[in-house]
Amino acid sequence: MKTDVEELSPTRVRLTVEVPFDELKPNLDQAYREVGRQVRIPGFRPGHVPRQVLDQRVGRSVVLEQAIKEAVPELYSKAVREAQVYALGQPEVEITRLDDGEQMAFTAEVDVRPKFEIPDLEGLQVVVDDAEVGPDQVEEYLGALRERFASLRAADRPAEAGDYVSIDLAAEVDGQPVDDAQATGISYEVGSGSILDGLDDVLVGMAAEETKTFQTELAGGEHAGSLADVKVTVRSVKVKDLPELDDGFAQSASEFNTVGELRANTRKQMEVMRRAGQVGQARDRGIEALLGQIDMPLPESIIEHEVEHRQQSFAAELDQAGLTIETFAESRGVTAADVEKDISDDVRRSVKVQFILDQIAEQEKLSVEQEDLGQYVTQLAYQQGVSPDVLARQLTSQGQLGAVVGEVLRSKAAALIAERAKVTDQSGRHVVIGAQEPGESGAPSADLDVADSTESVDAPEAAADASADAPAKGRAARRGAAKAAAGQGEEKGAAKGRGRRGAAKEAKPPADAD
Repeated sequence: MKTDVEELSPTRVRLTVEVPFDELKPNLDQAYREVGRQVRIPGFRPGHVPRQVLDQRVGRSVVLEQAIKEAVPELYSKAVREAQVYALGQPEVEITRLDDGEQMAFTAEVDVRPKFEIPDLEGLQVVVDDAEVGPDQVEEYLGALRERFASLRAADRPAEAGDYVSIDLAAEVDGQPVDDAQATGISYEVGSGSILDGLDDVLVGMAAEETKTFQTELAGGEHAGSLADVKVTVRSVKVKDLPELDDGFAQSASEFNTVGELRANTRKQMEVMRRAGQVGQARDRGIEALLGQIDMPLPESIIEHEVEHRQQSFAAELDQAGLTIETFAESRGVTAADVEKDISDDVRRSVKVQFILDQIAEQEKLSVEQEDLGQYVTQLAYQQGVSPDVLARQLTSQGQLGAVVGEVLRSKAAALIAERAKVTDQSGRHVVIGAQEPGESGAPSADLDVADSTESVDAPEAAADASADAPAKGRAARRGAAKAAAGQGEEKGAAKGRGRRGAAKEAKPPADAD
């Protein structure tokens, strides 16, 4: 087989492949067997029809078409490897010559990763946050811990900012009730601004069993953007009592017996978290430093495809929240064109980052072990709330293992950037970034039962399998923004550095006092 490569642009090539007919013999034999099983010819059993009879009854051209259909994908993959082309996406293939018994030739046009040089990683300058934790930061955390253990006590007075009220809400638009804007028994913190604009202003000064009506614009649902008349009734007013920061609180909120022990452990755990945060910052900021030093053309067809995909996904998420791109943009004080440009810019950045990490993985000959895959899948399963073993089987059965390998390789490449860069904290002190395995979480890894797998996977092959699927960073941010715009944002309490006994209670609202 002979392969010639013609560069059509810095991001696209045309492969011209010439194949002697002898190399097609296995595919031709298989094609005769397939066609022979499919046709019914009197006097012959299926699969046992002589080739001469098939040529007469079916036609040699039908068999050749079947053989070429089966041969071209494998020949294309071989040509890409031999030509050392980093192909992206699906090629456009055209059969240009077919001389029966002599030669077959085809061309394949495909997008490729652009050529660029990786700067010396040891020359990168990266600054991360300080890891030290001061007394004020410890007290701030302990104050938040006290908030989580606060209790509610009935107040015989009108509501004030910071109080908790139980309220009923009923909204009408043009005199008609809005079905998805009726609620009873809502526990709400006055002043939090988490439900409706204008609600806090009305609640301040209201007493139990008092009702008022105010106007506001609905943020989500069928009547999103409509001006509604909202009737609010206060059922009860309660104040929040914070527990004293004493030894008794330490014992109830943690495994420690004294406030001193709790305070010391809090500081230690916060510093551990900050040192771990320095690792992530070093990776992210190391990548940003590389982005500023590397200029490369990007394959426009890949960019356009990913931009279209993200726009459609984002529009679907907004639609579920009862919004459009226009109403979302308006809520952010920008235009729909600004939102679309943000998506496009994010795609371009993501693709560029992927190319950089893939090339580093290739140059450094990074590989992925089964343990790496297991750890990554375990972390992914935890994020999705499914069993690691179930997710591992799904990824394998759906042919997504190559994409997973590519992501693990990129994670290793990002870690390598952080390890080799000159990392200092904001105080000018040198920070050592050690190796950390992708997906490391301290949990058992998933048992990846991958058929015909090897102990490790080479970077070039895995990156090619992963194609040009850009990282999803930015997509999740817009998803959260869409929910927030519709009043559906989720509250997430801090979950790290807490005591074991306090962990079970931290997500609860203040308890009612007996």
